[in-house]
Amino acid sequence: MKPQTLGQWLAYLEQLHPAAIDMGLERCQQVLARLDLGTLAPRVVTVTGTNGKGSTCALVASLLQSQGLRVGVYSSPHLLRYNERVRVDGVEVSDEQLCEAFAALEAARGEISLTYFEMGTLAAFWLFSRASLDALVLEVGLGGRLDAVNLVDADLALVTSIGVDHIEYLGDTRESVAFEKAGIFRAGKPALCGDLDPPLPLLEKAAELGCPLSLRGRDFDLAVTDRHWHWRGTGVDGRPVELRDLPLLDLPMENAALALQAFLLMDLPWQPARVQQALLDTRMVGRLDRRTLGWCGKQVELLLDVGHNPHAAHYLAVRLAQRGRAGRRLAVFGLLSDKDLEGVVAPLAGLVDTWAVAPLQTPRSRPAADLVETLTNLGAAVKSYPSVDAALEGQCTLADAGDQILLFGSFFCVAEALEWLERQVPEGGADGIVG
Repeated sequence: MKPQTLGQWLAYLEQLHPAAIDMGLERCQQVLARLDLGTLAPRVVTVTGTNGKGSTCALVASLLQSQGLRVGVYSSPHLLRYNERVRVDGVEVSDEQLCEAFAALEAARGEISLTYFEMGTLAAFWLFSRASLDALVLEVGLGGRLDAVNLVDADLALVTSIGVDHIEYLGDTRESVAFEKAGIFRAGKPALCGDLDPPLPLLEKAAELGCPLSLRGRDFDLAVTDRHWHWRGTGVDGRPVELRDLPLLDLPMENAALALQAFLLMDLPWQPARVQQALLDTRMVGRLDRRTLGWCGKQVELLLDVGHNPHAAHYLAVRLAQRGRAGRRLAVFGLLSDKDLEGVVAPLAGLVDTWAVAPLQTPRSRPAADLVETLTNLGAAVKSYPSVDAALEGQCTLADAGDQILLFGSFFCVAEALEWLERQVPEGGADGIVG
């Protein structure tokens, strides 16, 4: 029976292709040609990187929208609703729109088998083609060169950071990862890299294609103090541009610096006050996401972050050390089995007083026993719980005024926490959540 609801479509897509990930563009290219969508938007920005893709996309989109442009954003994965992946002017597309797009894809693909991600990406393209956009911001799902997002030519190609992750697809060196990510570059089009030490294959690909390359530390950079941050960049004409004494952001300011340089190269009005406000207005669920929860008559501070690899964990540790704390820090942690467990927890071990670990609601979850063993070997105080919900409740009960609960380790972990938080607002509003 043909799927009718979004839930039915997503269940259908999950069993459509024999492999969850099938690197390569040939099958998607054939279906895209059948759809004959034309140009999706006059400006296309593609963003890849080991970490920071989602926040960079959000920041670029916010800067573009501040100019009154109609902007589409495609990102993945989602936390609570699939609709989060496809936004137009900051608004998630509806279930009905997604169902219409999937139906169009199903009719066009014929005998060609596509993965869940490939169907979702092409459905997003189908929706964007009908949205009369001024600009489009696309987040690469995995790698770059062979990712379905790379079917669309970028006017600006951004690489946020380069670390070793997904080694079964991208290789086990920064050089191999950089080669894959540089696959989003296009001949003669600007490319930007926010990594302070870009591996040689990325530089070579930019030179081979004649891409004007903007590098952090050379063409743009930032400096952060206790109260402010400063940014400098380089315009299309080669002239320096500066923004000083900017208010600190909750999102990574390294990604904001990259987004600012990208915006500067788009030849749009440069209005410092409007640019600053656009950065401050940008929010992302699950990225250095601060919440206050009323729990048993006390206010508990939570910090949610989807960091799930060593690079992200190191960045999170730096930000936590910068912020300091009045009381204890209590962690809630879960991780997928294919991630570097010790590499993720080691940077944070000295910044957390007690750990509550739990398995995630996915077959890919790392057993809680593994988490306990690794943390115990690092000298950490750790307790195992049967679920993220139970771990959160345990830490909330343990927390005193001034303590902070840090929840991180996976999109799955943050998603479970968000669902739990939604259930904590009681009738009468005695307790509740403040974003």
